[in-house]
Amino acid sequence: MIVIVDYGMGNLRSVQKGFERVGYTAEVTSDPQRVAVAEKLVLPGVGAFADAMGELKRRGLIEPILEVLQSGRPFLGICLGLQLLFQRSHENGIHPGLGVLAGEVVRFDLPREYSVPHMGWNQLRIGRRAPILEGIEDGTYFYFVHSYYVVPEDREVVAAEADYPESFCAMVWRGNLFATQFHPEKSQADGLQLLRNFARL
Repeated sequence: MIVIVDYGMGNLRSVQKGFERVGYTAEVTSDPQRVAVAEKLVLPGVGAFADAMGELKRRGLIEPILEVLQSGRPFLGICLGLQLLFQRSHENGIHPGLGVLAGEVVRFDLPREYSVPHMGWNQLRIGRRAPILEGIEDGTYFYFVHSYYVVPEDREVVAAEADYPESFCAMVWRGNLFATQFHPEKSQADGLQLLRNFARL
């Protein structure tokens, strides 16, 4: 069973419908016990980093999420669900994250002609071909909505990048862990292909 973590932040139904459209059932839950036994786990999210960490802690979800990651079962983080994996975020102060990956989350610092949040379609530049990118070509467009981005200490975890206008990390991959800054559930056919690939793992 694919389990989508509900911690009160994120467009959960869109992610669930994405999996349904490619033929897979996904359960949305905030029950720590259901999260702990997930065959595959998805951590989506939209909103503020500190609030998200607070909700994960309040709902007792941090330990079961880490348990899944450590067990080798497939894990997919989406948008804020990517950022939460890192050690700290600089969003409205400095706040600790899950610490699964070394690095931090920083805000875009851009010339005036670039709006923040970065919102819209951007091309993916694939550096490492993760299994969930099967059938997706280099240069494919995916949909982004974010004001912050991750800066991994270990460049080896970066699977893909995008430009706005400078290069930033758009996807990470390490073992069973996959996470995207873009929203596959909002990225039409190629986004659905990514979800299908994850479901097949």
